[in-house]
Amino acid sequence: MNQTSIWQQILDHSHRADPYPLYAELRKTPVVRVEDGSYVVSTYREIVALLHDPRLSSDIRNLPELAAGASAQGPDEGPATLPPSFILTDAPEHDRLRRLLTRNFGPPHRPDRIDSMIPHMFEIVTSEIDGFVGKDRSGTTRVDIVDDFAYPFPVTVICQLLGVPRQDEPRFQAMSDAVVRAGDPSTGGIVERQHRRAKAVADLGQYFAQLLDARHGRHGDDLLSGLLSGDGDETPMSPDEILSNAALLLVAGHETTVNLVTNGMLTLLRHPEVLDRLRRGDEPDLAARVVEELLRYEPPVQFLSNSRNTLDDIEIAGTTIPEGSPVVLVLASGSRDPDFVPDPDRFDPDREHNEHLGFGGGIHYCFGAPLARPETQIALSELAHRLKNPRLVVDPPPYRASPSLRGPRHLLVDLDGVNPGLHRPP
Repeated sequence: MNQTSIWQQILDHSHRADPYPLYAELRKTPVVRVEDGSYVVSTYREIVALLHDPRLSSDIRNLPELAAGASAQGPDEGPATLPPSFILTDAPEHDRLRRLLTRNFGPPHRPDRIDSMIPHMFEIVTSEIDGFVGKDRSGTTRVDIVDDFAYPFPVTVICQLLGVPRQDEPRFQAMSDAVVRAGDPSTGGIVERQHRRAKAVADLGQYFAQLLDARHGRHGDDLLSGLLSGDGDETPMSPDEILSNAALLLVAGHETTVNLVTNGMLTLLRHPEVLDRLRRGDEPDLAARVVEELLRYEPPVQFLSNSRNTLDDIEIAGTTIPEGSPVVLVLASGSRDPDFVPDPDRFDPDREHNEHLGFGGGIHYCFGAPLARPETQIALSELAHRLKNPRLVVDPPPYRASPSLRGPRHLLVDLDGVNPGLHRPP
């Protein structure tokens, strides 16, 4: 079987429940050119090298196909677009935007931002699990871990962080879904996907523009207010830069965490011995180790595509990737590379050295990692403590469409009841 057909199978939804055997086949040729002209990189060391190589650009404006498409359009054609968010830029533009975001997100300027949110995270999780009571079916409680828990939890958290009204969720969720669908590499070519994405992000940016206009200069303690105030020595973000980066954070701040929590609960139910250890609560660092192993074993972001492109010829693993080529980095494959990770297909939170690509690497290392880690640790720990005899209704569950942002669409679980929540001091 050739590598191109393997890649097409990975993109095919019929393999969404378990793409890992296909990744093993893909790794036999670490770098392969596939049908749309992209170069797919699937082995750990090669992915890490490219994540740190300045010749691999993350700026979508460097893609030759997009430049050609833009020049072919008239001045009034195509969707109205916002400037790229910081993850779709290179240094030094990336560094400036990321510094401005970080100033309002975490250390060194806001070292207490995430820690101060943890008591509220516990409150949200407690309330959601309390809500499972009453969903009885002939003495058995059936819940959907996605709709009843894993989705509303991070949405509530990211709304609090950004300063977005939680009641607007039905409005922005449709736009967020459109952004995710636009980046699906199984639907259309690179140019078509980027135009869809630009339109979806512009629509979400318009929502934020209306939200900020409605504030009439009344700023709070949220991240958006911090960006608007523009404190610090650097030139603040332009209004359009605020809109594009707010749209990114809203989408990324909940889509990936939904998948991480859901993949985590599914994995724990498939490994009841680990679930039992987490339930007992006598290993203080177990939740952190479980989450790190999940990021390696069942990451929410399977690969990076749609923007990476070469600024020069790059030779890697015996293959030359020509200048101007799109590149796909298959992070989930790299994290299961047996040449780097012993026994990679075994879920083992007791690994001594757990280096993974679950949050990417290089200058684009996941901005939201400091938030996603405690969110997932709290979510999985509380589910383990409070759910009585949880068991899967369907295995494998139905999966979302996207092959890159991979996670179950629903995760039905039957319970024998819900244990009382623990009192946690603020």
